[in-house]
Amino acid sequence: MKNLGMNELRSKYLNFFGNKKGHTLLKSFPLIPIDDDSLLLINAGMAPLKKYFTGEKKMKNNRATSSQKCVRTADIERVGKTERHGTFFEMLGNFSFGDYFKKEAISWAYEFLTKELEISKDDLWVTVFKEDDEAYNIWHEHIGIASERILREGKEDNFWELEVGPCGPCSEIFVDRGADRAIDENDNKPGNDNSDRFMEVWNLVFTQFNKDAQGNYTPLSHPNIDTGMGLERIAMVLQNKDNIFEVDVMAAIISEIEKLANKKYKENKKDDVSIRVIADHSKAMTFLVCDGVIPSNEKRGYVLRRLIRRAYRHGKLLGIDGEFLTKIVDKVIDTYKVEYDELETNRDKIKDIIRDEEERFQKTIDQGLERLNSLIDTIERVHGKLLDGKEAFKLYDTYGFPLDLTKEILEEKDLDVDEKTFNDQMQIQKQTARDARKKDAGWSLDNINTDGLAKTEFIGYDKLAIEAEILDIFEENSEASSISEGNNGIIISDKTSFYAEAGGEVADTGIIFNNSFRAKVIDVQKQKDIYFHYVEVLSGEITKGQIATFEVDRDRRFDIQRNHSATHLLDQALRDVLGEGIKQAGSLVDEYKLRFDFSYNKAMTKEEIKEVEDIVNRQIAKQELVTKEIVDYKQSQQMGAIGLFEDKYKDKVRVVSMGDYSKELCGGCHVNYTSDILMFKINQETSVSAGVRRIEAVTGRKAYELLTKSENSLKVIASKLNTNVSTIINRIESLENEIENYKKDISRLKSNNSSDIVNELKADVKEIKGINLLVKKFDNVPMDELRDYENRIKNSFDNLIIVFASVSDKIVFTVSVDDNLTNKYNAGKIVREIAQITGGNGGGKKNFAQAGGKDISKLDEALKKVSEII
Repeated sequence: MKNLGMNELRSKYLNFFGNKKGHTLLKSFPLIPIDDDSLLLINAGMAPLKKYFTGEKKMKNNRATSSQKCVRTADIERVGKTERHGTFFEMLGNFSFGDYFKKEAISWAYEFLTKELEISKDDLWVTVFKEDDEAYNIWHEHIGIASERILREGKEDNFWELEVGPCGPCSEIFVDRGADRAIDENDNKPGNDNSDRFMEVWNLVFTQFNKDAQGNYTPLSHPNIDTGMGLERIAMVLQNKDNIFEVDVMAAIISEIEKLANKKYKENKKDDVSIRVIADHSKAMTFLVCDGVIPSNEKRGYVLRRLIRRAYRHGKLLGIDGEFLTKIVDKVIDTYKVEYDELETNRDKIKDIIRDEEERFQKTIDQGLERLNSLIDTIERVHGKLLDGKEAFKLYDTYGFPLDLTKEILEEKDLDVDEKTFNDQMQIQKQTARDARKKDAGWSLDNINTDGLAKTEFIGYDKLAIEAEILDIFEENSEASSISEGNNGIIISDKTSFYAEAGGEVADTGIIFNNSFRAKVIDVQKQKDIYFHYVEVLSGEITKGQIATFEVDRDRRFDIQRNHSATHLLDQALRDVLGEGIKQAGSLVDEYKLRFDFSYNKAMTKEEIKEVEDIVNRQIAKQELVTKEIVDYKQSQQMGAIGLFEDKYKDKVRVVSMGDYSKELCGGCHVNYTSDILMFKINQETSVSAGVRRIEAVTGRKAYELLTKSENSLKVIASKLNTNVSTIINRIESLENEIENYKKDISRLKSNNSSDIVNELKADVKEIKGINLLVKKFDNVPMDELRDYENRIKNSFDNLIIVFASVSDKIVFTVSVDDNLTNKYNAGKIVREIAQITGGNGGGKKNFAQAGGKDISKLDEALKKVSEII
């Protein structure tokens, strides 16, 4: 059996199937599913390939292989406590989309294990579905596995299926890791989940049936192969490790945690749990952020926030003070960048996001823990077992404690929480937030029954002021006959000129009025072709049956139209400059700007941005006619119209064409000629997530305002530099040279002054029982200067201990201990003891440590304590 590192093992697998067996070699898909709302995160190797299995997409040779990064959090509470549970892992897989089937899949799996990895044939056991004679015969007759080592299992263990759809039997491959790992004499074959002797390493799924709603199984004309082998698990077997936390890639990560915590792995079981949690979660958070997940309180953002905060808390349990996760993240990136170079590219972004979340949590966790511990003391004092759900919600809402973290801390004390009350409080908060969001417009549509309501005819593409009849009125969550002055509500009319929010374009605003009332339109939403106008009645009273003028804010609509039409030109310009592979990933069009998200895996250069901007402005200058046609969907395809969201369109679609340059399916509002856009200016190009970029731009009046503002700013800058706009750059270059010379002078003066200070410090060194001790207080001296003083003084003394305190609005302590003394004196313990006197805390290594302090009035007492300690 070969002892291979994880990176080498991954490479060997991909080379075997990619080069030797002719599979398309796929780079791991992002952890955020693409076009798949059924998954929160990618949790299996085959998950990103669903459309290839169903036939919706085709691959060149219909066979592929990958090492897919995955995240699973269903058993997050067990991570660190068990040998095999982790949140982040890689799944090796080879797949056939109607190409090869069982014989090849089984033969190649056996070949890879026995030839490439040199696992003994005699150590392999397999399972097959009890009715799958074909798989059994391949293993027994073709491969030569003894019949007693082929186990026939039932549907629960060896048949993969969902409620309906493709399904089929599977075959699992186990490695016998030796009788010394058996739990008893009966542990002599796979099947005991509590045993470490037989390790399942590979699962081969033979998708050969389609299951219908009645439970009938129909053979597929092109059966598929889906296999999965956990990279960490097979590495654990090859490296003969007891658990996934001891494989080679974890060594550097755990070593960094040991260094930060000043503790050794495998010396204390409780500490080991925390070390494992931090190591595992650091991997998961690093990859999640790299792939575009941002900490939040919802969905995948909540998963990330939970991982970061859980890891941070376990750092606190280990005694690590302050922000530390980014140091672990650095090790994760260094370990995995050989395969995932995007980690190195996004290193700074990853660390910034995790640091921000860690700092945010750090500000509240101490108060939250203090509050929770107080609640736990109260519960235990009265011999209770349950934390009040309202208190748990307060911990979440005020201190940022996720419910899962509260539950985990309570579980350590054999306590629980009233989750029902917690959830009730959460629903109350969500409803309050929804009500607040709709306060200006009245309320949401949640409680309005649209059955029986008449549809609204939209005639506002060209007509911005029309006459229409008011058919229905809603106020205070129920149908009403009128809305009086000063109140908000919703009205529905038979027709409208107001565009409802859709397709990234914001809704129109304006006024609705007649001789009896005047109302401001704040928002317009649409459901089932019914337009809901959110209004604030400025005067009079709106009643059913009235005829009123619906008048859109003309200037605002024109600004929105300019931005929307410019978005279409931008879309095509990006394809021209960056390639046809560009795909829209979202957009926003309002009266101020346009925002366009698109798939692209690197930042655009300044030259590319300028080229795109120039192309759009050239199209504007051409004064091309902008046409809007209603055609059959098939006809739109023949016209070459881009359908970004084809599934949302009906048989008849609206094609917006700007000359011959741009053709797109779109239901939004647009200018009549490209020249109506007037001007296009890109504000910024930024990253949204891994593989998605964002452009923000302005047009028309806003572009002119931006240029005018920039010109005025340049004039102000020129005035302050005592020059004119045309010579600003020359003046700046001249000032840069002056500053550089000043810096050299300052550095020389600092060096001279520093030498005087160091000489004074040397004179203050005192000897106590053979120990040279220097204790000194400074005002507002930065850390790098303190370290410089320490290093220069060390050269003049043996057996030296240095204690510095720098005072600003708080205290920073540093303790340096000569390496000759660390067997007797520990810098971390010394700094912690003196910092605690001032209400602070800290720690570090034996030879150097630092800490923070709060109560400056106790500083002298703390520094006097040093001599007592020595």
